[in-house]
Amino acid sequence: MSVNAVVSSRSKLGMSVAALMALSCSRSPPPSRFPNAEIALERMRASQACSVAVSGEASLDYFGEGGRVKGNLLYLAASPERVRLDVFSPFGATLSTLTSDGQRFNWLDLRNKRFVRGPANTCNLQSFTQVPLPPHAFVQLLRGEAPVLRHEPSATSIDWSGGSYAIRIHGAHQAEQEIRLIPTDADYTLPFDRQRVRVLSVKVTQANVPLYEVQLSGHEAAATATARVDPEGIDPPVPPSGPACRAELPRRIHFIVGDAEHDLVLDNKEIQHNPPLQNGVFAVQPVAGVAVQRSPCGE
Repeated sequence: MSVNAVVSSRSKLGMSVAALMALSCSRSPPPSRFPNAEIALERMRASQACSVAVSGEASLDYFGEGGRVKGNLLYLAASPERVRLDVFSPFGATLSTLTSDGQRFNWLDLRNKRFVRGPANTCNLQSFTQVPLPPHAFVQLLRGEAPVLRHEPSATSIDWSGGSYAIRIHGAHQAEQEIRLIPTDADYTLPFDRQRVRVLSVKVTQANVPLYEVQLSGHEAAATATARVDPEGIDPPVPPSGPACRAELPRRIHFIVGDAEHDLVLDNKEIQHNPPLQNGVFAVQPVAGVAVQRSPCGE
């Protein structure tokens, strides 16, 4: 079977399972429903407000034109748009590291002995993840929050269907977005202005052409990271990067690009809120023996 066939089968299987679940497990709407989309989006942001950063270890499973790649990933993401992604082998050897500090993008690709630098933009992040997301949107998804198209409040709608809220947004340049969310189990019967919500999926199209879809599942409360302590006692402890937080985070994030041209699944093994952030962690440097290149993705 070809890679494209495998990707297509995998995507269709996921959609079929989702459709069956929607038909067989559709949940009734909560007693207190959001009156409009803007209030629902406000509650989504409030649900994750205590989480200013996340760190995690995940397994990575990617399908694309070049074949299938499986590996392990350490990631660090801090609002609004700082990212560090370290891919390592089953034996613990680092294969590549991407950093983006909001202005500069660096990619140390040890497998191909190259170091690529450029601006922190969608094009450069996509060269690593294959997902057309700007850094701030990628950070939001890792934090369990949906990135939202820029829009006017009048260009939104919300309804309850298939066991969840469907928020639809009309943006500029024929862009459209659907965000699926649902109140957490603990808050299901609370008044809408006290409900915390889970983001289930985000889908974006432009001129009716699918750009990407992200499915988030396996939500569980996550703990706050502890301070980083120097085992030799030389440097002072580095405190957590934010307040105590127990917000839910998805344990699986599934990215589908276009018509399944690229398919990326991250399965979190460990995840924490507000990890300590050391100086320079979002700026990897070249090492001896690699060729330094300028990214073709400009400003």
